[in-house]
Amino acid sequence: MADSRIYGHTFKTIAKALDVSSRRHNLIASNIANMDTIGFKPSDLDFNKTLKRAMGEKEPDYIAKTHAQHLSANDELSFKLNGENSYDVDIYRLDSVNIDTEMMNLMENNIKYRTTTEMLMRKMKILNYSIDEGGK
Repeated sequence: MADSRIYGHTFKTIAKALDVSSRRHNLIASNIANMDTIGFKPSDLDFNKTLKRAMGEKEPDYIAKTHAQHLSANDELSFKLNGENSYDVDIYRLDSVNIDTEMMNLMENNIKYRTTTEMLMRKMKILNYSIDEGGK
């Protein structure tokens, strides 16, 4: 951000929360897409633990390069995925994805995403109000 005094720590937290929520949405969608795949192990991530880990990382002062013409890809390293087995699995692993559980996870993730975007919109409204009132 341009000036941390204006934007504060809130925007960084909201951005990380939206990134984690997006990553979790992709995992859940992948679980649903592979519902009929024999032997597929559904994976998920804990939103709170992942966000705490992402917020605890120190931002680098420089961009590390792997090659003179390449940029580093450190963004992907901040979200390590931990696969978890579903508890409602039959012995032949033919039904490893429980659609009810996945849809519940998708709904929960959607609520968190919408709440986070609402916080961002309210923060922007506060800044907009401050700017408008400063000129009066």
